This record gives sequence, structure tokens and C-alpha cells, in this order.
Amino acid sequence: VAGSAFVAPSRPVAAPTATTATGAATALRRGGHGSISLSTVGVALGATAVAALRSKESRVAVAPRRAFENELGVQPPLGFWDPAGLSSDGDAKEFYRRRVVEIKHGRVSMLACTGYIVQEFFRFPGYISPSSEIKFADIPNGLAAATKVPAVGWFQYTVFCGICDLWLMHQVPTNPPGKLCTRLFGEETTNYEYGFLGLPGYLGGKAIADPEVKKKKLNAEIANGRLAMMAIIG
Repeated sequence: VAGSAFVAPSRPVAAPTATTATGAATALRRGGHGSISLSTVGVALGATAVAALRSKESRVAVAPRRAFENELGVQPPLGFWDPAGLSSDGDAKEFYRRRVVEIKHGRVSMLACTGYIVQEFFRFPGYISPSSEIKFADIPNGLAAATKVPAVGWFQYTVFCGICDLWLMHQVPTNPPGKLCTRLFGEETTNYEYGFLGLPGYLGGKAIADPEVKKKKLNAEIANGRLAMMAIIG
């Protein structure tokens, strides 16, 4: 879900030395006299090529391990924490995708935690299903509610989430992770972005102008989302 501090890279494989190359050449010369077979020479040359390739990869891999240390979400005390090594390849596109998913799941989890707390103190008046005579007050807290809400209610919920994900809260690949906008017909005429606290543009929602304040708020969102994901799981 998050994060990212990398484990120190393993000791790089030494580049092929002159001794290795000389040994291969000697093997080739001896092969002409029949003392070492051609297959042995092939193995020696193959080992030299593999060692050279691994040495090059080890040198190139050092940079990707530090590629995301300045990204949002790198916070004390863990810092750049990635124990599973998901970002060890330094793939910026894959890191972007994972960050988008992390922010989305964090936001959903924060809403879920809020709803879990609010239902302990407040219930809507009236019926959730008039035809079945089920009141909002009849719905229990927690997972037990899944057995009381009618199937039509779950269908409506699923459709609403699909509409939000497909058209109302779209992540444009060129925008920063978490910066959403609508994806309706009409291009710029009917579409809008969301500002601070999710206010849509047509209601005056604007992004935070101060870069330091914006960075602080975005880091807080990621941290709270991570906490909410763990909380709703528990």
C-alpha cells in the first residue's frame, strides 16, 4: 500500500577480469590440442558474459533504488519504506499507478471509517426499504448490516460506485496522483476538476496555491489514508 524505503543493495557482482578472459582464451588454445573440450570453452565464455551483464545491472540498479525518495508519502520515522521491493526496479509508470491506487483506497477507507463511527450516534429517519418495512434504525452496525440491507440496495450502491469511478472521479494520466476530474461528454465544456476538500470547480473549488501548504496537506492525506486502511481492516 504505500510507502517506500529500500533495503541496501546487495554487493555488486565483480566485473569480468582479465584473468577470466585469459582463462577462456587459454581454454580455446588448448581445445585445439584436445586437452579441453569445446563445451568447456563455451561454458567459460558464457560465464564471462553473464558476469559482465550482472555487473552492469548492479551498477544501474543503484539509481532506481533512490528514485522515489523525494516523493510524497516519504515521512518519518520509516522514511522511504518498501520492504517488499515493489519499486526496486525504478519504474516511474508503475510507481505512479500504485500511488493512484493507494490514494483511492485511502480515501474510500477514510469514508468507511467515518461511516463506521457516525452510525454509532446517528441514523437517518424513515425507511431504507418501504416495501419491506425496513427502517434505517433496524440496520445493525458493522458487517452485520450486509445481511439486512436488501439486494436492491446493494445493487444501487454498486451502480453509484461505478458511475463515480468511470465518469465523476477520473484520474487523467497526465495529472498528479489523486487529482481527479469528471469524464463527461462535451470535453472542456461540461467537465471540471476538483479543488480543496473535493469541492468541484463550478462551486468554487480551487487547488491550494502555496506549495508548502499543499505538500503538507497531501502528505497528511496519504498518512491518514494509510491509517484508515489499517483501521477498517481491523
